[in-house]
Amino acid sequence: MNAPVASPAEDRAAALGALMAAARPEFRADVLVFAADDPVFGGGACRVPDCRRHARGSGLCQGHRLRWVHAGRPELETFAATTDPRWAPQRPNAVCRVAGCGYGVARDRMCQLHAQRWERAGRPELQAWLADPPPVKQPASGAVCRVERCRLWPQAALPFCHAHANTWKVNGRPDIGQFAARFGERPDALADERVELHGLGRQLKLEIGYALQCRHDERTVKTPPSVVMQVVRFLADADAHSLLDRSEAQWRTAIGRPAPKDSNPRALLAYARRKVEDLLAPGGWEAEYPREVWRLHRLGFPGRRTLRFDGIPQPWLADLTKRWIRWRLSTGLGLEAAARPLLVLTRFAAFLDTIGVERIEHLDRPVLERYLADLHTEMVGSARHGSHIGLLNAFFAAIRQHRWDDRLPAGATFFTEDYPKRPDRLPRALAEHVMTQLEHEANLDRWDNPTYRLISVILMRCGLRVTDALRLVSDCVVTDADGAPYLRYVNHKMKRDALVPIDEQLRGMIDEQRRRNTERWPAGSPGLFPRPTKNVDGLEPIASSTYRLALYRWLARCEIRDEHGRPVHLTPHQWRHSLGTRLINNDVPQEVVRRILDHDSHVMVAHYARLHDTTVRRHWERARKVNASGQTVTLDPDGPLAEAAWAKHRLGRVTQALPNGYCGLPVQNSCPHANACLTCPMFVTTPEFLPHHREQRRQVVEIISAAEARGQQRVVEMNRQVLGNLDAIITGLVDDTDQEQADAG
Repeated sequence: MNAPVASPAEDRAAALGALMAAARPEFRADVLVFAADDPVFGGGACRVPDCRRHARGSGLCQGHRLRWVHAGRPELETFAATTDPRWAPQRPNAVCRVAGCGYGVARDRMCQLHAQRWERAGRPELQAWLADPPPVKQPASGAVCRVERCRLWPQAALPFCHAHANTWKVNGRPDIGQFAARFGERPDALADERVELHGLGRQLKLEIGYALQCRHDERTVKTPPSVVMQVVRFLADADAHSLLDRSEAQWRTAIGRPAPKDSNPRALLAYARRKVEDLLAPGGWEAEYPREVWRLHRLGFPGRRTLRFDGIPQPWLADLTKRWIRWRLSTGLGLEAAARPLLVLTRFAAFLDTIGVERIEHLDRPVLERYLADLHTEMVGSARHGSHIGLLNAFFAAIRQHRWDDRLPAGATFFTEDYPKRPDRLPRALAEHVMTQLEHEANLDRWDNPTYRLISVILMRCGLRVTDALRLVSDCVVTDADGAPYLRYVNHKMKRDALVPIDEQLRGMIDEQRRRNTERWPAGSPGLFPRPTKNVDGLEPIASSTYRLALYRWLARCEIRDEHGRPVHLTPHQWRHSLGTRLINNDVPQEVVRRILDHDSHVMVAHYARLHDTTVRRHWERARKVNASGQTVTLDPDGPLAEAAWAKHRLGRVTQALPNGYCGLPVQNSCPHANACLTCPMFVTTPEFLPHHREQRRQVVEIISAAEARGQQRVVEMNRQVLGNLDAIITGLVDDTDQEQADAG
């Protein structure tokens, strides 16, 4: 039995009840006045002591700043300490300079009556005239201006003094009591320092108050009352009853009057509607699943991400897509793992709509072949090409695995041959002369923000992904038992903690960054790199896009050039590739490189090693090579034997350890001259060559061990004699050195 449908009146009553329950009393008032030091709605307190108004330019409120400007802009601290803390509406109006007169000043520092008397007298010398002024009519005994703070005489038969009477007339002569009361309230806050909700209906007033309460509690974005009032005036002119009367897109293009043009009030209007919708609309999967647009924060995900299914015109495909996306999210995959498949299926849906496929039974192999051709036309050579095919194939597999729809044809699948061949891509490491420019202290000092400078140094030296670097926690440095520092971070790609060793200099730079954060946010910030703006409590980290823009500006200032003299364009991730390549080029074992960069497998490290092999070969091809007779050995790097010659060269380096060259003999042949000097009776050496002998012995031991593991007995036998000769030579030289030291003693 279906549940009864609520009437519009019942819906409005339920909405009002929910808003009344959610909004606190201080946000349900008609006039909202916020303290100057309010972290969200305040502008900071005026520098003048005892002034409660919001600061504007130069740290002064509007009234005190104008007074400071009129005084000739004296030294701020002295001015703030000596000026009257009261501002114009709080200070009493000026009284007529004639002794005993209680009227307010009209002109020439006199009231209107005395000024007229002086002018009619022909403007005599003022001081002499003031000594004996003519009498003027005075009000009844004890009569004063109706404004509470004003003690001047009322003007003629009016209830206010001269200045307040003029203000009353300009405002249309409103009710005297209400005018006097409202005029008395104004010294607490200017119109642009408070929020007045008088002109809004009951529900809309509660909705705006609730949205302001949410913004106050979140404490992430500064929202001046002047911005709120732009939204209030816009809604009043739009004659709206509720923010939910129109969609967010309709509010942006409201009929009768365009949406607020400034980005801040426009964003606040959209924010307020979302907050009210979140309050009144039920959350969870049961409520969100049927919608065409999923707001992921209602499902417990952080941020304001959405997933849009309204781009899929086929109902059956949209329903299957929702089931697949929900299943992927429930398995713990990240939001990107849900957004990317949705993009793939939205494109596939547009293709099916173009060729007229309306039912799942029609997804046969010919349709998929047509889609492969369409994909190839748009994405040939792109990394997205294979991703689109793979995700669509995973979608078909999930339908069959979970039996979501048995009508899917068996031929709806992609085969290995359907995927485009992905070329082997080398890491995008930066050239060393480019890295030298980037790491130069003079260029690093060109950063106009020490925070961005530290981020760049961490990326260069530690090889972090930029997202991981920006999300470093404040206490990200840990030490081992020996006191050596390590940088601790969360590898978001692998979803695990990771450590990378750092030096003391970088440790000191991180400590300095923490000190700067404490000065800005005394209560502390959880992250090492808090966002500098719209971050009241320091909880939000710097965005990747913000750092990238700062990086591009820094590169332009430093004028970093490549080997052709062209400006260098780089991404932060290239520093990660550069570090990996440097480590491999410095003969750091691949397993160590993998651990430092926290790769999950050796595949990427193997790319670095392959790049190292390419670099070494290039230098080997360019180097001049001579044989034992001094004759030049030439090799065409582009010739048919280039690859074989390089392989023979690499093999020769691991079969014999020579202190002054390499063996060019194929490994299949036996060598009658292997390390000939070590077996020659004419060979003579001295203790000064001991380091060379020891290094050669180390290399021979490594070759023997590797050859034994591979079962290469001929290589083992060829090097054992060399090892024995080296042991004898080293022993003799060491004994001789010890004897010389004993004789000298």
